[in-house]
Amino acid sequence: MLSTPAPSVPARRLAIVLITAVSVAYTVIALMYFRWGAGWGVVSALIMLAVVGTHHLNMRAALRGELSARFPLLVVLQAVATYLPDFLLPGGASAVATPMLAGTLLVFLPLGWGCALVGAAMAYEGFILWGGLDFAVVTAFYVVSVPTTGAMTYALVRLARTAEELARAREELADAAVLKERLRISRDLHDGLGRSLTAIALKGDLATRLLDRDPGSARTEMGELVRVAREAAQDVRRVARGYRAMSLAGEVDRAAALLESSGVSCQAHLAAVTLPRPSEEALAWGVREAVTNVLRHSRATVCTITTSTGDGRARLEIANDGVPPGPGPAGGGLTGLAERAAQAGGSCAAAPTGDGGFLLAMEVPA
Repeated sequence: MLSTPAPSVPARRLAIVLITAVSVAYTVIALMYFRWGAGWGVVSALIMLAVVGTHHLNMRAALRGELSARFPLLVVLQAVATYLPDFLLPGGASAVATPMLAGTLLVFLPLGWGCALVGAAMAYEGFILWGGLDFAVVTAFYVVSVPTTGAMTYALVRLARTAEELARAREELADAAVLKERLRISRDLHDGLGRSLTAIALKGDLATRLLDRDPGSARTEMGELVRVAREAAQDVRRVARGYRAMSLAGEVDRAAALLESSGVSCQAHLAAVTLPRPSEEALAWGVREAVTNVLRHSRATVCTITTSTGDGRARLEIANDGVPPGPGPAGGGLTGLAERAAQAGGSCAAAPTGDGGFLLAMEVPA
């Protein structure tokens, strides 16, 4: 029930207006009801001022969705101010203040306890106001006004709170959507551009070494560098558009070509199976991230890419024989890959194999 205050909304203003109108109406009724001379009039006015004052403070805290620092003292003070007139003034004077107290009880207490106390208040007012059949209509009016006013107050407060909670939820959802999009862009840039930039650097170094002794091969490598740079530009545009459709076979072909051009023998064994789009894209990203790590972090001479299916699952394994000593590659790449696998309903694991190799394995629904 408790939360940080939200900006004022029309529902809260409506609740304030209606609750204030009810308080004013009952105050006017009370001042008209107590007609026993100036002394009684002053006492009744002071008592109603105490009732309305404590009711106002309680409702202000309730509409903000919080408990007052003086809770439950203010609720107790409102109850005392409500029933004190029965000991000072004649004629069941509490009847005009009990409906406001009913709203406070329903708002601040658990609904079961609040309803029970409102029921007790109805029985009490019926008992003290009963003066025979001649007063049955008046008695019924005041008795029925207790639950109806209380229920109206409770509904208005709940309406205001719900409206503010919905507004706050919309803001949080908008913030979450922005954060999710930022994470997507960050992950896609890392996974997509990482391989391309690595390839550009490798081909640039190779072209530089070949420039003097083999200009023809150097020009070929420069052409490949331009091609990879254009692919990187396309990747950036895809990330900006949110379009990330990828082909597993196409990604494996590009990975094999890149590894071979970097001096790493690549062996690919792909199962002939059609995968759901989310699963195929997740495995394609796995190929891209694994090849990027092979080129950046390993001394591999052989890399194998294998897919298989069984029990309704598709499994991708990418192994290389050149894991360097020390801890494996760290960063957001493998974390992002695990997130992609989880979104597709699968899993991802990567670890050294113990024989100087490294294995990345992904499983997704087939």
